[in-house]
Amino acid sequence: MSSTDTHHHNETRIVADPALPTIVIIREFDAPSDRVFRAYTDPDLVVQWLGPRRLTMRIDQYDARTGGSYRYVHSADDGTEYGFHGVFHEVRPSERIVQTFTYEGFPDGVSLETALFEDLGGRTRVTGTSLMDSIEARDAMLKSGMDVGVREGYERLDELLAGQQSGSADRHTQTGS
Repeated sequence: MSSTDTHHHNETRIVADPALPTIVIIREFDAPSDRVFRAYTDPDLVVQWLGPRRLTMRIDQYDARTGGSYRYVHSADDGTEYGFHGVFHEVRPSERIVQTFTYEGFPDGVSLETALFEDLGGRTRVTGTSLMDSIEARDAMLKSGMDVGVREGYERLDELLAGQQSGSADRHTQTGS
């Protein structure tokens, strides 16, 4: 299965190998790898781009270092909350992040996620791989609408990296403990 982003010149590819319980997301950004990596690891930046535009994000904890952990919540206008948490197993600046990811609405569905940051000479390719415990879990994640959140989040990351946050991105800047 493959999807593409048609609203921006940087294509978001979401690929699911029919034989493996994985989702691979590939996206290029018009910024050097150190800036893209920082946007993934600095909670003040993460809260500005991660997830769909229609949800507000609150970070309860975000310690992006090897052995650190995180928890954040996306909230809808009607008050519905979607919590996520995990542990950072490996954080190598501007190179790689390995972490677990759990959606609290399905606490038994822990995935292992790896993000690789490839320097393209002023641009960066991020390749994210999520490994789930079964093909069924992978298919459920694909059917959840996660592709919309990924695409919109990466559009917001483009805006953040360009220094052009839209008004809708500004409402997603709440951090707390």
